[in-house]
Amino acid sequence: MIIVRTLRRDIARYNADDGIDEAVEETGWKLVHGDIFRPPKNSRLFAAVIGSGIQIFLMALITLFFAMLGMLSPASRGALMTVAIFLYVFMGLIAGYFSARLYKTMKGREWKKSAFLTATFYPGIIASTCFFLNFFIWGKASSGAVPFSTMLSLLSLWFCISLPLVYLGYYFGYRKQPFQHPVRTNQIPRQVPEQHWYMNPILCTLMAGILPFGAVFIELFFIFTAIWENQFYYLFGFLFLVFIILIISCSQISIVMVYFQLCGEDYHWWWRSFIVSGGSALYILTYSLFYFVTKLEITEFIPTLLYTGIGMSSRQSSHADKGCRLNNNNPCSAHRRIGMLSGQGVHTQIRDVGFRKRSYGQLNQSKSRR
Repeated sequence: MIIVRTLRRDIARYNADDGIDEAVEETGWKLVHGDIFRPPKNSRLFAAVIGSGIQIFLMALITLFFAMLGMLSPASRGALMTVAIFLYVFMGLIAGYFSARLYKTMKGREWKKSAFLTATFYPGIIASTCFFLNFFIWGKASSGAVPFSTMLSLLSLWFCISLPLVYLGYYFGYRKQPFQHPVRTNQIPRQVPEQHWYMNPILCTLMAGILPFGAVFIELFFIFTAIWENQFYYLFGFLFLVFIILIISCSQISIVMVYFQLCGEDYHWWWRSFIVSGGSALYILTYSLFYFVTKLEITEFIPTLLYTGIGMSSRQSSHADKGCRLNNNNPCSAHRRIGMLSGQGVHTQIRDVGFRKRSYGQLNQSKSRR
């Protein structure tokens, strides 16, 4: 409501300025209307990350919705992660379609290279991280290590289903008309004036991440407890509500920060709008490290590496990957093996290579007293 009221006041003031002298003295976002839709640098990478974000968002939204309805119970081991993985794979079609339209809007020409980057950028980071960590688990001869056949199955899902679907979405999306701009872009770029100190990208990202993190940090404690303290997580209805609040708060804070940037006559808003909305991930990572220090006890280097690597990978994905149930058993089903790469069964791996929790120590003390 505040930003809408501010925009209405700005528009009313600009419409009231009919004199030539007043037009010369105008400042703010009206002066950059001829450069506002100038394509950003690295437009191919920008289209790729936007497409990956759409893919992750749809996967998380659908997974949490069905979990909220009770169709994906945590008691069914691996069901939540299996559904999330398959949804992510098949959402590549939609991600490729919207990424292609955005790439064409930014006057991109090499859509095949952009499609390949969209299909491999984010999954490549997650897969390489998980496979790297799995090698350490193999070195410890842990029963929680992912078999080589399961790794090949996941790679087959990626290259045989997700990659072709992204290319198919790009093919149809690139054939569509690009998004129409309401104003024409000038031939000569406008010089960006010197910005205020508080418009620094790093500072803006840190400030923008406070509000979204404040909306979800209470729920993070229960999610971390469900993952690392061997408990069930059933509050999917509340988690879905927190997820919606997170999406709204991130979008609103991104709009506000872009508005302040345009008021400073800086029209390089494409990447800024994407980065500032992800500032809450830094606070979530910091909170996970705080939880690691205060709630958990790690005895060896490899368990610490597993916690840090998996934690950083999960910060890049949606909060839906954190609502699964972990146990002390060593199930050998395919659901458990697939779910391990996204967090399911992480507890079993780290326990096998030297992970100890304070809750277990307290439980052993109570048993010895008895």
